[in-house]
Amino acid sequence: MALLRSYVGGRWHTAADEGVPLHDAVTGEEVARVSSKGVDMAAALEHGRRAGGPALRELTFHQRAALLKALASHLREHREELYALSARTGATLFDSKFDIDGGIGVLFSYASKGRRELPNDTVYVEGAVEPLGKGGTFVGQHIATPLRGVAVQINAFNFPVWGPLEKFAPAFLAGVPSLVKPASQTAYLTARLVELIVESGLLPEGSLQFVAGSAGDLLDHVTGQDLVSFTGSASTAQKLRAHPVIVRNAVRFNAEADSLNCSVLGPDAKPGTAEFDLFVKQLVTEMTVKAGQKCTAIRRAFVPAELLDDVAAAASERLAKVTVGNPSSEGVRMGALASLEQREEVRRSLKALLSAGSVVFGDPEHVEVVDADAERGAFLSPVLLKGDPERAEPHEVEAFGPVSTLMPYTSTEQVIDYAARGDGSLAGSIVTGDADFARDVVLGVAPWHGRLLVLDADDAKESTGHGSPLPQLVHGGPGRAGGGEEMGGIRGVLHHLQRTAVQASPSVLSRVTGRWVAGAPRAEGVHPFRKSLAELKIGDSVVAGPRTVTQEDVDHFAEFTGDTFYAHTDPEAAAANPLFGGIVAHGYLVVSFAAGLFVSPEPGPVLANYGLENLRFLTPVKPGDELTVTLTCKQITPRVDQDYGEVRWDADVTNGNGESVAKYDVLTLVAKS
Repeated sequence: MALLRSYVGGRWHTAADEGVPLHDAVTGEEVARVSSKGVDMAAALEHGRRAGGPALRELTFHQRAALLKALASHLREHREELYALSARTGATLFDSKFDIDGGIGVLFSYASKGRRELPNDTVYVEGAVEPLGKGGTFVGQHIATPLRGVAVQINAFNFPVWGPLEKFAPAFLAGVPSLVKPASQTAYLTARLVELIVESGLLPEGSLQFVAGSAGDLLDHVTGQDLVSFTGSASTAQKLRAHPVIVRNAVRFNAEADSLNCSVLGPDAKPGTAEFDLFVKQLVTEMTVKAGQKCTAIRRAFVPAELLDDVAAAASERLAKVTVGNPSSEGVRMGALASLEQREEVRRSLKALLSAGSVVFGDPEHVEVVDADAERGAFLSPVLLKGDPERAEPHEVEAFGPVSTLMPYTSTEQVIDYAARGDGSLAGSIVTGDADFARDVVLGVAPWHGRLLVLDADDAKESTGHGSPLPQLVHGGPGRAGGGEEMGGIRGVLHHLQRTAVQASPSVLSRVTGRWVAGAPRAEGVHPFRKSLAELKIGDSVVAGPRTVTQEDVDHFAEFTGDTFYAHTDPEAAAANPLFGGIVAHGYLVVSFAAGLFVSPEPGPVLANYGLENLRFLTPVKPGDELTVTLTCKQITPRVDQDYGEVRWDADVTNGNGESVAKYDVLTLVAKS
């Protein structure tokens, strides 16, 4: 059998021993062997720091996003090969798509968010400029820059594709190289994934490394600039978190661990309602997708006491239609667990759960399977239990397989208390058509959950389900669930960046951040609207005006737009308003006049105005006031894949006394040449 290779230091490494055998979860046949013997972990980390890090940091966020998109497209072309290999982990085609397509989807999602929400720069600017002195010559702002280490990613066996890709994507976008160490049971699938990535030639060398087998002394060599992300059991997470080097160097450590996720059926969801059917369908789906081997699966199902038997009967009826067997065979709904060892672990957990409950459906020791040997393959029947929510076991023991426990509740307060007894979960759901009940439960259980789904007839068609993490949202949970976060959109990227407060003069801060700051030098001359993106510079500016606002202007604007609010049309009422003390010009009239002042109307590099942001009206404008506008190039963001870019302009409209009457950002698209 092939010995899985590691990819470290820019080359493929074959272990110096025979390795440990890995078996097909369906047939029991040996698939491959795995070992990391001979891998120099310290050298691998140093290669990431010295080769991968600098190469990534030379790229802007947008350039990294473009590489993620290209990689996702490349992997999508190889899905069929990955599906076939995934079947050997016990996954059905649906399970495989959940894992493989889900992971590829994370790459696409981060590529899109990186382009839309991050600058085409190597520095991320966070928050507003903070004035630190009265004269405006001393200011501060937070910036975020990539850590100069490696993101060490230790993954679980249940998602051999999605697991590594969901960690890799935000790290890569942040400019931090990754070292991936998958769980051995399904490492052969992750190994092929990494081979495809390396073969693509898309990524800078050192930005992705892969260790097949034991982590060995890997964590002995991490520094304060490295990060460690772990997915697995809470006990292992606890040991890793307490590793002396991680503690001594204050290494950023993120864990996604055990999670006794719950789903709550609302009292309104009686049999025959859409919500009752949704609850039962979701429960069975979460029990059987990936054979229940999901960190987000429903382990505790809370239902109103009077509906317990109805839910048990309906769920049992659906479970009876689930065919277990060879995932490659037609009609099979649930495949095998990842290994025989995993099956025995689930059976041991079931014994503890049965001490506090009884079986409603299934047999932990026997199952009929299609096109496979039930004993050679790691097959297990779906098992639905009834449990006592006052006992500790249902809230403490996780059977990581197709197992869930039904438990009754009698009040909103009680079900909130039961949900919290899980001591922290990745995901929870509330299935109800009663928005008030949903609000009470969401706010009651939120402190113990990383994500909550409220499922009803309105969102059911578009809902991705209880157990489906989305790259736009936080994946993680407090307490027992690990206390960390993965993904979460740009939050996931920021985890890999160091936030630093920079205190300086406006001119220096502008140079550091690549954004013009009020008080920094401005350059007047050729109208900036006559400059292409290649010619335009931060600080290029135009001062236009003055223009006098007349009563006729205000009257005409009110009549023309239909905005006849009394402050613009009724002198007596306007005079009584303590904010105005008389007729004032419409704020949008002020903005319109400002545009008329600063615009350069002839065709040129400016292609379009696509919006305003941060608009604030600061001082009322009255008939007779003179308006002057100062427009300054604030930020330039070239688009990687277009012949134009985005320019953000600082607009400051002042009156004759020099007071700012309106401030805002103007957003334009400008040709590159």
